[in-house]
Amino acid sequence: MVDAQIVRPGDAAHGELARALNRRFAGSPDEIHRVRDTADVVAAVTRAVHTGRRIAVRGGGHCYEDFVAHPDVALLIDASGLDTVDWDAERGAFAVGAGATLGAVYKKLLKGWGVTIPGGSCHSVGVGGHFTGGGYGVLSRRHGLTIDHLEAVEVVVVDADGAVRAVLASRDPHDPHHDLWWAHTGGGGGTFGVVTRFWLRSPQAGAEPSRALPAPPAEVWLHAATWPWESLDRDGFDRLLANFGAWHERHADVADPYAGLASALLVPTRAAAGISLRSTMDATSPDAEPLLRAFVAEVGAEVGPAAPMTEQAGKVAALPEAAAPRRLKWAWANQLAAGTDLRLRAKYKSAFLRRGFTAAQREAIWASLAYGHPDAQLQLDSFGGAVNAVAADATAYPHRDSVLKAQWQAYWADAADDDRHLDWIRRAYRSVFADRGGVPVPDDQLDGCYVNYPDVDLSDPAWNTSDTPWSALYFGGNYERLQRVKARWDPTDTFRHAQSVRLP
Repeated sequence: MVDAQIVRPGDAAHGELARALNRRFAGSPDEIHRVRDTADVVAAVTRAVHTGRRIAVRGGGHCYEDFVAHPDVALLIDASGLDTVDWDAERGAFAVGAGATLGAVYKKLLKGWGVTIPGGSCHSVGVGGHFTGGGYGVLSRRHGLTIDHLEAVEVVVVDADGAVRAVLASRDPHDPHHDLWWAHTGGGGGTFGVVTRFWLRSPQAGAEPSRALPAPPAEVWLHAATWPWESLDRDGFDRLLANFGAWHERHADVADPYAGLASALLVPTRAAAGISLRSTMDATSPDAEPLLRAFVAEVGAEVGPAAPMTEQAGKVAALPEAAAPRRLKWAWANQLAAGTDLRLRAKYKSAFLRRGFTAAQREAIWASLAYGHPDAQLQLDSFGGAVNAVAADATAYPHRDSVLKAQWQAYWADAADDDRHLDWIRRAYRSVFADRGGVPVPDDQLDGCYVNYPDVDLSDPAWNTSDTPWSALYFGGNYERLQRVKARWDPTDTFRHAQSVRLP
């Protein structure tokens, strides 16, 4: 092997590297290869193939399911050493190592060249998994998904005869490897090969680094408020969710004055304090502050009084006095949104909405929130805008006409509570989509699930009683093409997990 460190059971670093951030999952690999370049990855994959061992790749460790920290994985590649962020003058694009974290990418791009990517808010997430599933964040309504700026990708693949090699695939439709590039624009991680590098440049951008990717807004307006549960009756709750959905239906176009707004409605169980609305607005947009105030007023119309909130030391805390929107430098606001690694046991579920929740769905959500655990919630995020300006088949990511992204979350510390909390989130989710077989089957209101929020229950007939398989929920009409790419580039199914693309 080319100068890569191998960590084995008994070594000090093995236990933590083998565990997922989601403490429900811990693997037991024979070897963990800490790679530092593409040659290391080729050597590690070759070793796995020649010894017949199951392989997986760990970046930031944030996978929601056990796809990486799985008991069958015998050789784990720790990609965290592939963390460079540089300008590649030859390709005219930024080269980002697949083991870099989002926070490091944001910092280096902004400080070095004054640009950014429309990626997620959790700064410790590794880009390898985040990018390959699409990459969504607070700038996505203005600038699309991260993969909408993907110029090229380097992937270590395994041929039918077991030969291992690195392939560079680009956006250029004349590139003979173009299909491999396409598969990495939303086809998910761990299914075609090991990504070592991404090259990022916006479509039609020139080769000048300061213009190759979007510039973030110099400043943003930041606003947060909460509706305490004691002030919300059933009708107020219903109006709040209906208002939030209806507003996003009206403002989903990329040319809308609100393209610079991103908002999250956090709806926890009634064991928590209340429902929170957290919003940012590009302060350089015309009339940004009055637009933001109008948005908050429309969402809260006829709901009841909201308690003002503000950010203090990176957290949101209620204040006794009225809190107006705050104008902050984008870099500081981005840090406030960074969040922390919870390192708890957790379960997640997702749905894309082309329209807001129906009355029956809101009723099911209301009923589910009687659960007596404060660390469980539904989160609704702004969607649409530039995300929806791309054709559904132009990238592997198919969800190009949704207005909201929904995520159910539950967190807990004790393994003895697994069954109780898993049962709640599964039943809460199933009740919302009870008339579709328990899952968000695509129709004129819903559009499946986000592959970056994997959920093995979608593959379980006990929880998905629809005729729509998990693959259609994640990939829509793009799945058969993904299968053809899989057959070409991973014909031996070397790279696999519970919801990886299947061979045709």
